[in-house]
Amino acid sequence: MKICLVHNHYGKYSGEEAVFDQIHKLLTFYGHEVVVFERSSVDIQNMYFGKSRSFFSGIYNPASRYRFREFLRNKKPELIHIHNLFPLISPSVLPEARSTGIPVVMTVHNYRLVCPNGLHYVNGEVCERCIGGHEYWCILKNCERKIIKSLGYAIRNWWARKQRYYIDNIDVYACLTEFQRNKLIQAGFSEYKIIVVPNMAKIEFNEKKSMTGEYVGFSGRLSQEKGVAALVATANNNRDIPFYVAGNYNEASEFINDLPENLKLLGFLNKEKIESFYQKTRIFVLPSVCYEGFPVSIVEAMLHGKPVICSRIGGLPEIVDDGVTGLLVDPGNSSDLSAKIRYLWHHPELCHKMGRAGRVKALREYSDIKYYMHLHDQPYLFYRMAKEAYKAVPEIDAIFITCLCSPARKVINILEKETGKPVISSCSASLYGVLKQLGIRETIEDQLDEIRRSIPEYMVDMLGVNFVVGEIDWNELASSIDN
Repeated sequence: MKICLVHNHYGKYSGEEAVFDQIHKLLTFYGHEVVVFERSSVDIQNMYFGKSRSFFSGIYNPASRYRFREFLRNKKPELIHIHNLFPLISPSVLPEARSTGIPVVMTVHNYRLVCPNGLHYVNGEVCERCIGGHEYWCILKNCERKIIKSLGYAIRNWWARKQRYYIDNIDVYACLTEFQRNKLIQAGFSEYKIIVVPNMAKIEFNEKKSMTGEYVGFSGRLSQEKGVAALVATANNNRDIPFYVAGNYNEASEFINDLPENLKLLGFLNKEKIESFYQKTRIFVLPSVCYEGFPVSIVEAMLHGKPVICSRIGGLPEIVDDGVTGLLVDPGNSSDLSAKIRYLWHHPELCHKMGRAGRVKALREYSDIKYYMHLHDQPYLFYRMAKEAYKAVPEIDAIFITCLCSPARKVINILEKETGKPVISSCSASLYGVLKQLGIRETIEDQLDEIRRSIPEYMVDMLGVNFVVGEIDWNELASSIDN
């Protein structure tokens, strides 16, 4: 399959950039042809009036829309996978994707679809004021600490919502956690179009190398929302326990003054050094005070057989099982964090037990293979859905399956044998146009409620099983699809 990845790279390499690179490599490894429509925020500093232009391009970018239209016409992908669109690509390109009839899936890396700054966090507190069409709060709260920037963020979200860029032009939203999925539903997105696809982590670590560990480790951006204040306070109250922090701290001046001697800043670590960092960690901590997306650092620590202590907030409790793969703490509560670090630190056998449980979970749920199966290879999901729907409405004449990728022929053969009905599948949204041209318009719309009671509701819209009644010339239909 030819897959188009769409991404506006950030000015600095981040966890989201790492995930994008992993997806690109993964799809190529599995034999897909990958084409990339991309821009980079690094270009802004080299553009005439760069900041002013990026202000407006995030709202609407006719040049980007034209280039994307030409890109799709020339490359002819079979699937479009959207990542970040701000500020140079802009959501205004999405109608171009929809007009081609190509299925569009969007990985929702953060909360930017419903929160202008993408964090649901401002001025030291969790904030959901913008949900439901109240983007003006981004200006009133000055969420970006620069009023012009906050204004731009608010307007671009407002405009995207008013123009229904996301609602009308995305077929499937791939959220990172159930918590994130529920936030989109709360904001008015269709629950039937939202699936959960957790981030993946590359499995390269040999479990036999696991060791007790020499310190408490933290890896990530040193910023307020990551709970760095609680981390520093905890280190200050536990001078007998060493704390090592991996991550860029150039913009963390408010946190790095008067650090306790047992807290060491390592700065950015390359691949080889980060491996060593995880191996020598006894306990990994992430005391975030914001919702987070899906921190890959937690999964990397789990793959290294390390217990994780993180905040009981957002989707983090879905990753770390309290008392099994680690411990949960109240966000911002340094006393709670301190007590649980001390408890695990003095029980190394429990660290090993939780670490082993965490590795098993990471291997089972967060591997690159699992990610691929979640998003791009779900044939037995199609089979289960169509079979269960047929049991609910047995009088149908045929089953159509339109999806992100066609199910395996073996699955179709099994389904045809068990139902006694012809099954046709296509990964192209143009199938609907073919049916219309052939005059096949009658569907069992009034029985969809009955069907949806038999299977998970979101699967019906997400994978598009249709039940067609009436006389069908299968040879003519097959010929039309081939053409």
